[in-house]
Amino acid sequence: MSKQVSKQHYNIEEVPGGVSVKMWTKGVPVDDKAREQLANAARLPVVFKHIAVMPDVHVGIGATIGSVIPTIRAIIPAAVGVDLGCGMMAAKTTLRAEDLPDNLGPLRSAIEAAVPHGFSPNRNRRDPGSWDTPPDSVDKVWGTLVDEFEALCELHPRLEKTNNRKHLGTLGTGNHFIEVCLDEAGFVWFMLHSGSRGVGNAIGTHFIELAKKDAERNQRNLPDKDLAYFEEGAQYFGDYVRGVSWAQKFALRNREVMMANLIATVRKVIAKPFESHVEAVNCHHNYVQKERHFGEDVFITRKGAVSAKRGELGIIPGSMGARSYIVRGLGNPESFDSCSHGAGRVMSRTQAKKAFTVADQIKATAGVECRKDVNVIDEIPMAYKDIDAVMAAQKDLVEVVHTLKQIVCVKG
Repeated sequence: MSKQVSKQHYNIEEVPGGVSVKMWTKGVPVDDKAREQLANAARLPVVFKHIAVMPDVHVGIGATIGSVIPTIRAIIPAAVGVDLGCGMMAAKTTLRAEDLPDNLGPLRSAIEAAVPHGFSPNRNRRDPGSWDTPPDSVDKVWGTLVDEFEALCELHPRLEKTNNRKHLGTLGTGNHFIEVCLDEAGFVWFMLHSGSRGVGNAIGTHFIELAKKDAERNQRNLPDKDLAYFEEGAQYFGDYVRGVSWAQKFALRNREVMMANLIATVRKVIAKPFESHVEAVNCHHNYVQKERHFGEDVFITRKGAVSAKRGELGIIPGSMGARSYIVRGLGNPESFDSCSHGAGRVMSRTQAKKAFTVADQIKATAGVECRKDVNVIDEIPMAYKDIDAVMAAQKDLVEVVHTLKQIVCVKG
C-alpha cells in the first residue's frame, strides 16, 4: 500500500487499483502481512467505498482479523470465516467482590465441570468439549433451531454429520473463555466468548470451498484464492446466506445457554442469593449482515469487529491477564459503525509457545484463578497487543461504560 495520509483518528492508505483502507491503528503495531491482506481485499471489484481496519488487526486466512469489509451484492465466505457468529456475552450481577470466597479454586472447578470445553482428538475417548447426552435445557433450545438446520441439510447433506446438537451450550477451544470479573465499582460480572462451534465451522468450510469452485468456473482473477466470493444470483449465494444466518443464530443461543448454565453453577457455590442480567450484552464479532451505509444497502462483514452504532453496547475483551471493557458505540460512519473485538494477537500460537514458559504464564496471570500450564502458553497476555493502546486508538468509535478485571478464567 502507498504512504499513509493522516486524517482524524485514523490513517488512510490508498491501494492502487482498489478502494482505500482506513486504519484505526495509531499507537499499535500492524504486521506487514496484514497490510498485504488488506490491500488484496481492497482490490476486489465487489468491495464498496473503503475497508475499515480496527486496532486489533492481525493476519487471518484470506482476510485480516480486525477488519470491516463492505460488499455490494456479494459476500466473501472466507472473510466471514469459519467461526460463524463468534462473539461475546456479559452479564452484571448484584454480587460484590466481598461476596466471593477467598479461595476461588472450587468456583473455577465447578464451572469447568458444568460447561463442556476443550477437545480430545482421540476417537476412542469422548470429546470433553461436547455433551455426551445434552441436558433438557439444551434440547429445548435445540428445538428452536432444528427445523431450519434440517432444511439446510436437505440442500447440503454433508452438514448433517457434524457436531451440532451436542455442541450447543459448549465453549470450544483456543481463545474461547468463561470469566468471572469485577467492575470498577466492585460488582461481579460473568463474561464468555464462543461461537457456532463444530457446526458453524462445517458450514463455513463447506461454502468457502464452493466459493472457490465458483471463482474457478467464472475464471476470476483473484489476488488471493481465499477471497473467492459469491455474487447475488450465483448458484449457492442464497444457500450461504441461509446457512450463515442460521449459524449466527446458533452462536447467539449457544452463549445464552452457557450463561444460564454458568449462573446456575455459581448459585450452587455461592450461598448468597443474587440477581443476574442487571446489565447484559450479547454481541457477534465474526459475522455478516445487510446494513445501510453511505446511502447504499451493502453486506457488512465484521471479521473480528463489533457493531458500534450510536448508543449500542458492545464488549471488547483483553487477554486473560488484562482488563476488558463494556463499551457504548459512538456510531462513527467512517468505521461502518464498528469497533475492535479485542486486543488482537501480535504473535502466532506457535511463536508464543516458543517464546514463553510456564513461569512466564504464572507471572503474567498473577491474581487470576486460571490454568497455568504448558497447554495455555499460547494464550499468554504477551501474545496480544496492549489493550490500553487498542482502546486509545479507537476513542472516536466507542466510549467506555465499564472496566472489568477477571478474577477467574476458564480457557477452552
